Amino acid sequence: MCGIVGFTGKRQAAPILLDGLSKLEYRGYDSAGLAVRDGERPAEVVKAVGRLKNLAEKTDDGRALPGTCGIGHTRWATHGEPSQTNAHPHVSGNCTGSGSGKVESEVVGVHNGIIENYKELKEKLLRHDYRFYSDTDTEVAVKLVDYYYKKYLHTPVDAIMKTMVRVRGSYALELMFNDHPGEIWVARKDSPMIIGIADGETYVASDVPAILKYTRTVYYIGNLQCARITPGEVHFYDLNGDEIEIQPVEIKWDAEAAEKGGYEHFMIKEIHEQPKAVGDTLNSVLKDDRIDLTEIGLDDETIRDITSVTIVACGSAWHVGMALQYVIEDLTRLPVRVELASEFRYRNPILDPKQLVVVISQSGETADTLEALRLAKKHGIRTLAIVNVVGSSIAREADNVFYTLAGPEIAVATTKAYSAQLMAGYTLAVRFAAARGTITAGEYAEYIAQLQTIPAKIAKILEDKERIQWFASKFAHIRDAFFIGRGIDYAVCLEGSLKMKEISYIHSEAYAAGELKHGTISLIEDNTLVIGVLTQNELYEKTVSNMVECKARGAYLMGLASYGKYEVEDQCNFVTYVPTIDPHFAASLAVIPLQLLGYYISVARGLDVDKPRNLAKSVTVE
Repeated sequence: MCGIVGFTGKRQAAPILLDGLSKLEYRGYDSAGLAVRDGERPAEVVKAVGRLKNLAEKTDDGRALPGTCGIGHTRWATHGEPSQTNAHPHVSGNCTGSGSGKVESEVVGVHNGIIENYKELKEKLLRHDYRFYSDTDTEVAVKLVDYYYKKYLHTPVDAIMKTMVRVRGSYALELMFNDHPGEIWVARKDSPMIIGIADGETYVASDVPAILKYTRTVYYIGNLQCARITPGEVHFYDLNGDEIEIQPVEIKWDAEAAEKGGYEHFMIKEIHEQPKAVGDTLNSVLKDDRIDLTEIGLDDETIRDITSVTIVACGSAWHVGMALQYVIEDLTRLPVRVELASEFRYRNPILDPKQLVVVISQSGETADTLEALRLAKKHGIRTLAIVNVVGSSIAREADNVFYTLAGPEIAVATTKAYSAQLMAGYTLAVRFAAARGTITAGEYAEYIAQLQTIPAKIAKILEDKERIQWFASKFAHIRDAFFIGRGIDYAVCLEGSLKMKEISYIHSEAYAAGELKHGTISLIEDNTLVIGVLTQNELYEKTVSNMVECKARGAYLMGLASYGKYEVEDQCNFVTYVPTIDPHFAASLAVIPLQLLGYYISVARGLDVDKPRNLAKSVTVE
């Protein structure tokens, strides 16, 4: 949530900051702002409500805001309504916060995250004659830095460290001090932030796409650390104020990977990138037609010592866990639990020293998932992270890391990251089964052969996407949709339903088909769209029976079946097919038509596919 950018160097800062913020629009926001310094002059702050284009128009695409050092922000409202006054940057002086013109404040700053004890800190600052113009916790943080800056002899590192000790919550802070022209100071706890350097210039951002066109050499600042940023240099400090060394990381993505590349939306581009994302993720652990997890830190002896698996995740990553639960349990005979990260840490879970806790997150910064990981580690439980971002907080803190190779995913609604996570989970399940002796050598080879067919089979489904597009155009007007399936098909329904509701704003629910008669079927009326997923051979007939019950009550039936199940056309009004595959891995194919369905319905309704309302790509606050 929210986006942070910063730049100090030789060039004009404002156009670079606006460009960086445009690359972070997928994170979700309601307002935006810039603060830019021209030499030793005070910072000039400009803010605007709504889309980034409003800020660009207000600053003449940055040309009206001269200076070579600046910070920028796109705000997702947490404390205080979306408004120009509440928009960032915020200043330490007692001004109106209207966001126009030069400000004589000692400190100007932006912030991602939530300051949990901001009311307590605000009361302290009020007693010291500070006045507040906004409803935000960020203004409190900026003024607290100012308070300590004046108290501790105008030393930024001391002021920031004292602030970090007093603040409770999560934050990525980016600050400019009036006495330190050309410098940006940053600090973080739990909220993501990266720093990049190239050609004597330095960049700050909350995510890689914002600076990818300028540099691939980045530093991941650690928790409870701060940094002083000058043109072409960065110095890191720990909580004691002592300078520390952090090694840079090279980003392997190229700049084009974060661009649309001729597609109308990022989402459809990323849907088409799934064969590569899935294939690359599989090949990262496939050596001589065998799955090798030793580089991840899971040798066969370690695997055999595991007594159970708990998968912890949020949103679509949780849906991946739901599908993997069926696969891992069936192949390995290990008990598997799937937990919502937002619930896991609050219910005092029972943890076994020999269990494996698997956390799944595209960004590697999901707040609830990160805290669940920390809870497991606190109890001495081995943790494995499935993440897409190298150097992210979850990747750094987990015992073992399985990187998915999906590349940057820009659309808020995940597609290729979901599919890459599924593939990572499949390889774990097959290797665990082989190591534990629950499958034969022949079955092991066959499962690997089946996994290798998935990229081409996804590509085959995408070749026939016009059929889904036609169907979506006919049903773009619906108010409700229900997805039903059993077993792995139910897990697919969860993801299909989420894709429908999050980008098309149609009320949509997913149900285990056998649960319909326990209340849900009362919602079925004439022309209600019911989508049945039918890839599990042993459960096929039962799900068809449930669909027929819905049809008897007026529902319009869409079936999603494997090639060869053509008799389902006798019961359904519309059927789309996916290639046959071992049922354990059917989720990778069945989800593709449902992604396309959600996408094309959203397009037909004229909605902002990549940036749906009220949603953010990375949920970095609880």
